Amino acid sequence: MADQEDEGMRMAQRLSTSPEPKRSKPGENSGAGEEYPAPEESLEVKNRRIQRDLMAAAAEKRIAAAKNASQMNNDSGKDRKVPEKRVDKDASCSSMAIKNSEPAKDIKSNEAVISKIGSSQTLSEKEAEDLFLIIFGKNFSKDILVQWCNQGISFSDDPETSMGLVQHEGGPCGVLAAIQAFVLKYLVFSTEEFDGAIPSMPRLPVRRAPDRECVASEILSSLSEEKRSRALVKSMAEILFSCGHNKQVVIASLNTVDGDRPLKGSEDEVFGKVSIESGSDLQKVLAIYTSNSTVSALRMLDAMLPVFRSRFGALLFLISALLSRGLDNVQEDRDDPTQPLVTAPFGHASQEIVNLLLSGCAVANVFDGNIDLGDGMFVKGVTTSVEVGFLALLESLNFCKVGQYLKCPRWPIWVVGSDSHYTVLFAFDTKVQDENELENREAQIRRAFDAEDQSGGGGFISVEGFHKVLRETNINFPPEKADQLCSMGFIVWSEFWQALLELDQSSGGVKDSTGLMGKKVFTLYHFNGIAKAIPSGSSGSNQASGNESPIQRPRLTKLKVSVPPRWTPEEFMADVPVTPGEVDKSAEVPKPQHAQLVDCIRTRWPRSVCNWEGDAPSIV
Repeated sequence: MADQEDEGMRMAQRLSTSPEPKRSKPGENSGAGEEYPAPEESLEVKNRRIQRDLMAAAAEKRIAAAKNASQMNNDSGKDRKVPEKRVDKDASCSSMAIKNSEPAKDIKSNEAVISKIGSSQTLSEKEAEDLFLIIFGKNFSKDILVQWCNQGISFSDDPETSMGLVQHEGGPCGVLAAIQAFVLKYLVFSTEEFDGAIPSMPRLPVRRAPDRECVASEILSSLSEEKRSRALVKSMAEILFSCGHNKQVVIASLNTVDGDRPLKGSEDEVFGKVSIESGSDLQKVLAIYTSNSTVSALRMLDAMLPVFRSRFGALLFLISALLSRGLDNVQEDRDDPTQPLVTAPFGHASQEIVNLLLSGCAVANVFDGNIDLGDGMFVKGVTTSVEVGFLALLESLNFCKVGQYLKCPRWPIWVVGSDSHYTVLFAFDTKVQDENELENREAQIRRAFDAEDQSGGGGFISVEGFHKVLRETNINFPPEKADQLCSMGFIVWSEFWQALLELDQSSGGVKDSTGLMGKKVFTLYHFNGIAKAIPSGSSGSNQASGNESPIQRPRLTKLKVSVPPRWTPEEFMADVPVTPGEVDKSAEVPKPQHAQLVDCIRTRWPRSVCNWEGDAPSIV
């Protein structure tokens, strides 16, 4: 085998010496509406590319030899266990196109596609038992199993929400919302190529601003099945690679063989015969595929779409993420590994599941970094930047603090968590995350203030800390104003900030004579994929009989968000929008509307005011 490998390397070396056109690579954009010209390929980049080509050619040679040897040994009738880490045959493929697989009438056709890519493994009895316990625990209810075994990953048939995944059962919404967030990333911001967040794939430029209205119109109307499937496959691959340390993915599918006899019939008939109620059931029904090649992983997922659309889809994807991360690593990530990931009594996806899918680590908290509790004890938060983010209703109630990693992701897309459900908030323009002059100055001062806050986030500092903040941020209060703020022996953030709003910029304050500094207006969209009952029949008709089923539709809501330029605490608490001083008072100002989603939005954009048409957006 070593001789064959050396021969393959020499052959690849000869092939790579011929001139090859330079490949352009999109540069990383710093703005929402810009694209930079591709840089010239450096010698270092060219050398790395040639090295990859050499490795790919050698790998292809080894795999071809191994395949021939395997075919010669098949006559012995002995089963062989496929190594967990293997190089896939398609590792050397250069084409990144993924053709949409139409749902097959017979399950055999999809299995044939998968079998060409790689062989499956089965979990050991212990692995299956550990996996089941990590997900459901010991004291699970049948209702929870029903929820998680009856939720596929499928798109809405409604043209108005064709970009959205539909949730039919309570429980797996955390899995669906995370996948949905990545699907929107690829539909809104990516071209046909694969995003650079996956190893060996080029970074994508942000779409040009003029294209955004066209993109929005298409996303919010009707998408082709091919585009939706492409985005779904790419999203699932990116999430799994993130869980797998960007090195390999493990994909869990269903074993369609009963003993030595293949299960026959349509997909619905085959999947309907599968039952998962224990770890031993998992061992019987799961077929595990491993890949360290992006190309083959994409093709596997594309071929397995009918399986993920089945009633086990959400559960299979969660299992794939856990196995890609590694069960030992998952337990190491968690603060309390004795608790199941699916929470009782309602079967909701825990924060650990959502964080695993968003950041690649199954940590239980949403703050940045880790907190040292002393005596070698830590509680773990998010330690890396993310592609799509997370906002929490609980933060608006002061029960938690979402850190900047999740609050300010690379793309303006957030999973929104309430106390019982997960939904998705997104924008078509990356500029919604740009900070203006007021926000930059406020962030600078707030960081200095928080560094002196010894109350654990209570929002007040000592007089000594106050003077330190003034020195670090070059703020010069008049002596009488500084004495007034220090009269209580401590300084509260809200009073400090209000004083800064009245202090001229030349003295380090943020007073704005124009009344426009900090003003921002933008549009957000909120998607709730859970089916909602809508009265059947035409508008106003209440004649539906008791035997008729209501129409089920997910919901998409467009919100206009305004961040007022100036405000007082009283105006903020009263939800009164503030307008510049010199404004025609006869001008009609939209009345601010309120819903729980608005509270979540304000954790990202404080003081924001929201308006929408129709029913209020729901996050439950």
